[in-house]
Amino acid sequence: MNTIKTSEDFKQNRRRFLGTATMAIAAAQIGMFRSANAQSSNTGSADSPTSKPGTNTSFGSIKQIDAGLLNIGYAEAGPADGPPIILLHGWPYDIYSFVDVSPLLASAGYRVIIPYLRGYGTTRFLSSETMRNAQQSAVALDIIALMDALKIQTAIVAGFDWGARTADVMAVLWPERCKAIVSVSGYLISSPAGNQTPLPPQGASAFWYQYYFATEVGKAGYAKYLAEFNKFIWHQASPKWNFDDATYNRTAASFINPDHVDIVMHDYRWRLGLADGERKYDDLEKRLAVLPVVTVPAITMEGDSNGAAHPPSTAYRSRFSGKYDYRLITGGVGHNIPQEAPQAFAQAIIDVDGF
Repeated sequence: MNTIKTSEDFKQNRRRFLGTATMAIAAAQIGMFRSANAQSSNTGSADSPTSKPGTNTSFGSIKQIDAGLLNIGYAEAGPADGPPIILLHGWPYDIYSFVDVSPLLASAGYRVIIPYLRGYGTTRFLSSETMRNAQQSAVALDIIALMDALKIQTAIVAGFDWGARTADVMAVLWPERCKAIVSVSGYLISSPAGNQTPLPPQGASAFWYQYYFATEVGKAGYAKYLAEFNKFIWHQASPKWNFDDATYNRTAASFINPDHVDIVMHDYRWRLGLADGERKYDDLEKRLAVLPVVTVPAITMEGDSNGAAHPPSTAYRSRFSGKYDYRLITGGVGHNIPQEAPQAFAQAIIDVDGF
């Protein structure tokens, strides 16, 4: 789950965008999100094939490739010469968030790449000496390295949670590598300094796990109760998603990774300024700290029942200066939009490709 601040410069555009957002939401409710899982499309866009959540339960074989600091495990679907799409998960999720999205995009002719992030699944560090670092620029560089290893020059990048943040980071630091992005919950770039503003009690309570992770007992508790902890987060983040044990257990297997606990702890401690990053990323982080604008085509999305902390769409509208659309996914959809509403997520990718 990710923290974001409201940008001051957006306030000047708030009234104009509210009208646009209201029209977009109304259009969505009338025509774009008809099913209980809010499957969306744009008028005049190519429709993706249909799929219900839970239709698929496997990716088949997982591939491995050395890329940068990692040996990355990833699933792949679709034609090898198709337009590439990279799908990025967050915490505490994994590639199975896209198990129903992947075949929709593959059948539409796309080459779909779904990597395990560092600390998840079969992804491993190549060296025991490498710092188990989860700061935003390091994670984004992993995906650039993966693209290089797979000889992919440009791709559509789409994700949620850590994956959405990574898509945003890639779009502002390496726009030439991103044809377009789809980002759940919008603009999620932040900085340790930017996260020092105290929140009111109700707002702060949404980040309880970050404060828990800031302690050594929190780290020990996460390691001891790993499966129970993350299942609790799933319920909190998606209170209306009735996933079964089999669905959760498929993903929970990816947490049994030797670096998982360290990666998760570093991510949240670094965000709060309680853990240092690496000096080699300082220049990138300085560029990100000014909250640069995303210039590539983008669609941002939100579930109407997202139980995780997230900003209103008006808070980040000014951070996207290229072709842009915002979609509210209705029908009790929570934080994990790709798995809860795969049709809507796949359609957003197909639509942003046509911008």
